Amino acid sequence: MKIKLSDSLTMSNIVHGFWRLNKWNLTDSELLNLIEKSIDIGVTTVDHADIYGGYTCEKKFGDAIALKPSIRNNLQIVTKCGIKIPFENNDYKSHIYDTSSKHIIYSVENSLTNLHTDHIDLLLIHRPDPLMDPSDVAEAFDKLKSQGKVLNFGVSNFLPSQFNLLNSYVNVPLVTNQIELSVLNLENLDNGTVDLAQEKRIHPMIWSPLASGRIFTDNSDKASNMRKVLEEIRYEVGANSIDEIAYAWLLNHPSKMLPIVGSHKIERLKSAVNATNIKLTKDQWFKIYTASLGHDIP
Repeated sequence: MKIKLSDSLTMSNIVHGFWRLNKWNLTDSELLNLIEKSIDIGVTTVDHADIYGGYTCEKKFGDAIALKPSIRNNLQIVTKCGIKIPFENNDYKSHIYDTSSKHIIYSVENSLTNLHTDHIDLLLIHRPDPLMDPSDVAEAFDKLKSQGKVLNFGVSNFLPSQFNLLNSYVNVPLVTNQIELSVLNLENLDNGTVDLAQEKRIHPMIWSPLASGRIFTDNSDKASNMRKVLEEIRYEVGANSIDEIAYAWLLNHPSKMLPIVGSHKIERLKSAVNATNIKLTKDQWFKIYTASLGHDIP
């Protein structure tokens, strides 16, 4: 299934995340094979950030697709910028946010080189910056858009007020907000962030849709009860595993969320793809919701 974010961007509703790419211990050819298998099951959108892997993951990904340059035509590349972290491969002095026009453009140029591409399909400001000058960000966006280096823009981890502030300055509307949300973390569902996405007719990207694996490993009362609820519904709908139900809970929301799956195991990606075909009843959806709340709804 595809989701249209703008006239120039249609993404797969399951996104492949590469935050931990440098821990997967894949050769370039093995990584290319994984990317090809992902495309074969309909997962064509990939999520990156300049800082991932200590500024190494984008290059590793780029080196892999450089083995088969034509594969770029089948991908939508998302990446992020706006955070500086000191590493041996840069000259940053401290861990700060930097959303200046100069840094945004510098980061994009590096990402283009590392990813072996001439354009980024979607660029996100990684975190809200308390020193952000929205007019400066808008200037960078305009320049990158006019040069064809970035086709679309969005944000990540922005609250509604922060989203509205930046959106009021940019000449091309923001097309998404990448946020944390899962059956064990409802904060962005209940604080107005998802509501704003629906108001603006944009589709939120979802990071940590399985609560960083805690739906499997967390032994707290809340997580244990959630596993029980997910298993009951898994049995009712005939799903293969509880992660399919956790993904389906997000995918059944009317905002048309795009969960990010950060795994090198194709079976994990297939579970998310399977979830796109699971229709939950309202009873089932609210059973998960109230289990996460820890109490009945008013």
